[in-house]
Amino acid sequence: MAVTGWFVALVAVGVVPIVITGDPLVAALWLAFVLLLGAADVLLAASPRAVHLRRELPGALRLGESTAARLILVNEGRRTLRGLVRDAWEPSAGASATRRRVTVAPSGAVTQTTTLTPFRRGERRADSVTIRSIGPLHLAGRQATLALPGVIRVLPRFSSRKHLPSRLARLRELDGRTSIMIRGQGTEFDSLREYVRGDDVRSIDWRATARRSDLVVRTWRPERDRRVVIVVDSGRTSAARIDDEPRLDTAFESALLLGALASRAGDRVDLVVFDRRVRGRVQGATGAALLSSMVDTMAPIDPELVETDWSAVPGLVRSVTSHRALVVLATTVDSPGSARGLLAAVPQLARQHLVVVASVTDPTLEADSLARDSSEDVYRAAAAERARLDQARVALALGRVGADLVAGAPADLPPALADRYLALKAAGRL
Repeated sequence: MAVTGWFVALVAVGVVPIVITGDPLVAALWLAFVLLLGAADVLLAASPRAVHLRRELPGALRLGESTAARLILVNEGRRTLRGLVRDAWEPSAGASATRRRVTVAPSGAVTQTTTLTPFRRGERRADSVTIRSIGPLHLAGRQATLALPGVIRVLPRFSSRKHLPSRLARLRELDGRTSIMIRGQGTEFDSLREYVRGDDVRSIDWRATARRSDLVVRTWRPERDRRVVIVVDSGRTSAARIDDEPRLDTAFESALLLGALASRAGDRVDLVVFDRRVRGRVQGATGAALLSSMVDTMAPIDPELVETDWSAVPGLVRSVTSHRALVVLATTVDSPGSARGLLAAVPQLARQHLVVVASVTDPTLEADSLARDSSEDVYRAAAAERARLDQARVALALGRVGADLVAGAPADLPPALADRYLALKAAGRL
């Protein structure tokens, strides 16, 4: 049973005759009268359990986008349903309004549309619908909570895709589709052209020069069908928020941009999300199916508050490929202590593979290290400077054990990693 404000107001009206007469019997009679009216209103209210519910939900949407979730109510009872409906979406689903007034005639149907704008990745759920049916006197009614599960999958935002066209243009230049050709170790022969000042003499084709009686050089294009293995750290350090975004989400953005670029270059891309166990894996997908598989795999993964087992990563990479590959480790290099396991694993990987460590950094550290306005600012500046020095020590140690480090703020890391990939292609190292 549920009561309305009108019921409470009616009970309060009974105070007036009590004050006038001072007789408690009057109060008792008035209260009994109001309760009788409330009971009659409950009996005359439509049964909320006679309502059949159905949901219409989209399959998936990207983080930051909005979608419409429809709830259809069909009154299978014999009385008109008047009251409130509450659709219990979890807060992170970003529902515009969860309570609405409804009027549904017998055998009639009403559709309630709720706009959802999720602000977290993963599966956003609704578990139940609560229906409050009010009687014709508007004093009381019936209430029931009906189980009606609903799920929408929120995919990674992939806002870094805006950087893809410019990187693809540079890739086409490296691939020999424009007039710009490259030469270097580890590339495939593309064509011949006349020698111009500044060309490497080692690129001269002497047989073709003898036939044409003019200096001719070879042009090259990057090799295709190389292997790119992306390992995303989902351990405790990935839970920290930088620029109001978890480090794990920045790692996903970087992996998506690199995966899209490498796939267009003809390279094979594999993804593993790992902490102490494999949280997600994408292998064997190519083309458009690669990005689709990656976002579907990433969507439900949240950081685990455990220390990442870096000693298992070399074996994990060997299970993905036995050939030389570009291995990208998307993690955090905050301090020598937290990076000890990473520094121990990198030499094993670097013996066979080209290793790049991608780490998101806090852009506020530089500004904090320069503040000197108050004693609090000085302490904050000292802490920021210490953090920067720790990061520099880890970067130097990574270089010594054979890894390249790409670091940047959340908005800068994905394009920076893509640029490092293109630089490796241009240098003939990949």
